[in-house]
Amino acid sequence: MKALFSELRPAIMATLVLAAVTCGAYPLLVTGIAQTAFKKQAAGSLITDKDGKVIGSALLGQNFAADHYFHPRPSAAGAGYDAASSGGSNLGPTSQKLNDAIKERIAAYRTKNDLAADAVVPADAVTASGSGLDPHISVKNAELQAARVAKARNLSVEKVKELITTSTAKSDLGILGEAGVNVLKLNLALDALK
Repeated sequence: MKALFSELRPAIMATLVLAAVTCGAYPLLVTGIAQTAFKKQAAGSLITDKDGKVIGSALLGQNFAADHYFHPRPSAAGAGYDAASSGGSNLGPTSQKLNDAIKERIAAYRTKNDLAADAVVPADAVTASGSGLDPHISVKNAELQAARVAKARNLSVEKVKELITTSTAKSDLGILGEAGVNVLKLNLALDALK
């Protein structure tokens, strides 16, 4: 029995020490560095208005449905853009339900943006991201929505496309991912034109 306790004691001590380091010291250290070196990102990349009121996060999509706003990609998170229910639909390419939903979304997108019946619709305009909270749309998606937004706001299409260009985030390091447009930032830039 004494031999058993002599073997258990180091195992228990190692577990306690590792728990203190990995569950306490390390997270505190990383959080401290993040709060110091990357304050805005560590706080959620929040976007505020001129009065300091939080409007949203640059990292989370929001649902915009009015004609005078750019629309985000569809969301499968809860009832839509619900951060507490983040996740994809888990429907695969052979799913009839997904194929039917995409066909409906393509038709609605073409109608909403006054596009020809055979116009190519970007994939991000009709499919949800893996998280259902993606804040970006492709540049092509934004450009196809530009005429609708310009008409609803009595702006020239060129002015709206200028805003798309200035709101486009380039790919990381010039090679990672594609350029994208943050919908919330773009819509806020539109509102600032008043």
